[in-house]
Amino acid sequence: MANRVENMLTEELVASLQEERYVTIATVDHETGGPNVNAISWIYAINEQTVRFAVDSKSRILTNIREQPLVTVTVIADGSTFSMSGRAKVMKDSMENVSLRLGMVELTVSEVRDVMFYGARLTSEPKFEKTYDLEAAEKLDKQVMHALKQ
Repeated sequence: MANRVENMLTEELVASLQEERYVTIATVDHETGGPNVNAISWIYAINEQTVRFAVDSKSRILTNIREQPLVTVTVIADGSTFSMSGRAKVMKDSMENVSLRLGMVELTVSEVRDVMFYGARLTSEPKFEKTYDLEAAEKLDKQVMHALKQ
């Protein structure tokens, strides 16, 4: 049985990507040409074709995207695992009104695949907790998410 392939995000995935979520980002490494994978949580789906995310302005992710814009984001949601692929563009090297220096990237989604192995459904999604000042974390999260929505 073939896994589902779409050319845009489903309504359910858009909704899932409009709240804090653990995802991985795969870029093409600008030095080796191999895969480079990172985990992030600051991601927001603007619509079915557009996803924005924020990363540290010194992140290798930004350099990789500038050299090779092909990106895949993997998200666990709705009982399955999805890969969203497309072209990314660094929109800002430093986001305004955010207390950390973070870059903003916009991904134009061209393909969404359900990549969960056959015959299984996930019964829980990854959970994480902030390990630094919770008040500061909440303030920063609000700043970043507000900036991504603009």
